[in-house]
Amino acid sequence: MASRTALQQLSRRAATLVNVASPSRTAGFSTLTKVLHQHNAANNSNNSSSSSSSSSQPETHFGFQNVPESMKEALVKQVFANVATKYDIMNDVMSGGVHRLWKDHFMRTLAPTPGTKLLDVAGGTGDIAMRFLDYCKETHGDNTAQVTVFDINPNMLEVGKERFTKTPYHNTSQVSFMEGNAENLEHIPDNSMDAYTIAFGIRNCTHVDRVLKEAYRVLKPGGRFMCLEFSKVENPVISKVYDVFSFDVIPTMGQIVANDRDSYQYLVESIRKFPPQKEFAKMIKDAGFTVMGQGYEDLTFGVAAIHSGFKL
Repeated sequence: MASRTALQQLSRRAATLVNVASPSRTAGFSTLTKVLHQHNAANNSNNSSSSSSSSSQPETHFGFQNVPESMKEALVKQVFANVATKYDIMNDVMSGGVHRLWKDHFMRTLAPTPGTKLLDVAGGTGDIAMRFLDYCKETHGDNTAQVTVFDINPNMLEVGKERFTKTPYHNTSQVSFMEGNAENLEHIPDNSMDAYTIAFGIRNCTHVDRVLKEAYRVLKPGGRFMCLEFSKVENPVISKVYDVFSFDVIPTMGQIVANDRDSYQYLVESIRKFPPQKEFAKMIKDAGFTVMGQGYEDLTFGVAAIHSGFKL
């Protein structure tokens, strides 16, 4: 893809915005920050009296902080409850619209055929689902393709439902919405889906390996898993520019546009905690999928990547 222009846009945006005074984080903690501070305070008070009990609780990362696994789901829900109504606007602001090009390429790579049944996980706002149905309609003249938009957050699903009310797909069998956890697709039968997509969502899951195993279970033989996710930039010069943009600009833009610095700080940190491309490709293989070549395609110098695997 034409990545150099996109990076230059990000660089210019960073240069312009990095000097914006960062809002005071003490002026009013978000619900997210309060929950984390309460957790840390509880941990500190319990360390002296019940260290053996706390150490027995498995932990995971929430951005750059460690939290109990049992707590992460609630924290992630809170993040997306906070950002739901501004989510698509912020994506445009943060990427200069480049995320739209990534998603268009993602759908062209999936290349769904008429009658495809898609499960779009972490798809709350309906961005991928809309592209899927539009692709099938515009490419094949098809109105039999179906998509289930699946998300753990009801606020995100409401945004998606509202978006579809303004389309010809509203009140048809082509789109449905389901709330649930990607680690346990209990209401999705085995071998029932032709394709499974997850865009910018898998890094927020507590157990990525469980997500991949569930994806494998619900796909039909021959079905395709596709993931669009932020990734690791290898070029050191580009990586430095990207870090400045990520850590200095994006949280500030989150405060300005969505009045929520903390949630966007988490989203940036979560990208750095996600496995790099080769490691994630191996996880996909370990879940049972067959991958072609290296198993992924870098976009915009590795800022994002498309991962793909087949259930054969």
